[in-house]
Amino acid sequence: MVFSFSETEKIIADSISKVSLQLESPSYFIGGFVRDKILSRPCKDIDVVCIGDGIRLAEAVSDDLGIKQEVVVFKRFGTAMIRFRDIEIEFVGARKESYDFDSRKPHVSPGTLEDDQNRRDFTINALAISLNKESFGEMLDPFGGIADIEKKIIRTPLDPDQTFSDDPLRMMRAVRFATQLGFTLDAVTSKGIKDNAYRLEIISEERIVQELNKIILAKKPSLGFNLLSEHGLLDKFFPEFEKLRGVEIINGIGHKDNYLHTLEVLDNICAETDNLWLRWAAIMHDIAKPNTKRFDENIGWTFHGHEVVGTKVTYRVFKRLRMPLDQKLKYVQKLVRLHLRPISLTNKDITDSAVRRLLFDAGDDIDDLMILCKADITSKNRRKVERIKENYELVKQKLKEVEEKDRIRNWQPPIDGELIMKTFNIKPSRVVGDIKDKIREAILDGDIPNEYEAAYDYMISEGLTLGLKVDN
Repeated sequence: MVFSFSETEKIIADSISKVSLQLESPSYFIGGFVRDKILSRPCKDIDVVCIGDGIRLAEAVSDDLGIKQEVVVFKRFGTAMIRFRDIEIEFVGARKESYDFDSRKPHVSPGTLEDDQNRRDFTINALAISLNKESFGEMLDPFGGIADIEKKIIRTPLDPDQTFSDDPLRMMRAVRFATQLGFTLDAVTSKGIKDNAYRLEIISEERIVQELNKIILAKKPSLGFNLLSEHGLLDKFFPEFEKLRGVEIINGIGHKDNYLHTLEVLDNICAETDNLWLRWAAIMHDIAKPNTKRFDENIGWTFHGHEVVGTKVTYRVFKRLRMPLDQKLKYVQKLVRLHLRPISLTNKDITDSAVRRLLFDAGDDIDDLMILCKADITSKNRRKVERIKENYELVKQKLKEVEEKDRIRNWQPPIDGELIMKTFNIKPSRVVGDIKDKIREAILDGDIPNEYEAAYDYMISEGLTLGLKVDN
């Protein structure tokens, strides 16, 4: 198989070919770039392997291409990276690796192209394209990677027990590629993952989450979660999700399988947004249902308070997996806490007051909350789904009307504590907070308009009621 390159790729390939000949350092495109060329997938990263010094080759190619930025060198890993136009190119010398059982950090030594291909995780990532004058553009496929691409199979080049034991993160990568590409794991590779799932314990949480997030960002993440679960990986780092599985039946009454429901919500939301953290909110929205599940003889199964408990579980999961504990966590927690509110408004007449409070609590995240709520509408009962969707549209319309009228989103009361203290000549105290709260509640309840004069008059009235005197 001979490849044709885009204009930019051809310039890069010709430069590497010329410089490689000068340095007597045979070079090849390898890995994901080659795979994605076959699959006609866009790729802005190119990996180059050479027989020799990858850093020296990178510096020489950078000069040849007239790149003004400095070459980024990672001496510890023996790699270097340059950027040409919109493409990042990483260079490394061919190497062979060996591993200790209790570590995923390899012992590295210089090697041949064959050694380098042997150490690759999957056959589809062991493909190489020659950049050498005598065989320029030719494919090197020692493990049948092209055939595996045609059959849509993920398979390890060597014995999967050795591949996954050496670097257990490759098990997560196998699931990630299967999910992203819509491929299946071949039987031997699948068994290798199941047999070595316990080895995931030597991998850092940060590396696991990097792969998990790529699965979550796929078009249909449920494929990846089911593979992680089926192969015994999910329980190793995300047991809370596994606990969502199953249906309990008492007196002939069961509840929905919250594992399947959550994956359906996740897939639904992925059709609407690429926002990783909104997708995480879908994952976490019912995460506390196992903690709050109760059976009531009169009404059946209940999960009271799961949205509140869910915010605490979300914190524990984020902390354990070493995920951001900043605004991203707060954003996910907010959506988990509020995810029942919009639809609950449809159980009764939708009042302006209830809508104002939802707008106030959600702030700028109201649109994302509504996307989550829409994704959460799942049922095998088609009539029920249609009814809830109709109610959802009513809430959306009401939100729009109230927002246009009252400007509550990200609203701050027109009266602050400083003005209260100055007006009544008092020091910071609980009374100041009480008056602020009453003004806020009066506006949210619609008792007074969201305007300064009305709020000021209300402040005076409340202050006098409390026995305060206006400081003239």
